[in-house]
Amino acid sequence: MARELKELKELDLASLVEELRVTKQEALNLRFRHATGQLDSSSELGKVRRQIARINTLIRQREIAAAEAK
Repeated sequence: MARELKELKELDLASLVEELRVTKQEALNLRFRHATGQLDSSSELGKVRRQIARINTLIRQREIAAAEAK
């Protein structure tokens, strides 16, 4: 399911983008389950949203580093 920050930092950019896609799909599924009353723990929504933010931050950091390296 969710990877630790240490694991995320070790991934390359393509893997981060794929992880972002998977995590966004998971968030969609959780929102759907929440709307239909099938979600037991609504805290999962917040956890997934934070994970998406972490991945986006790492992607942006790499974009900035690549731009500065040019």
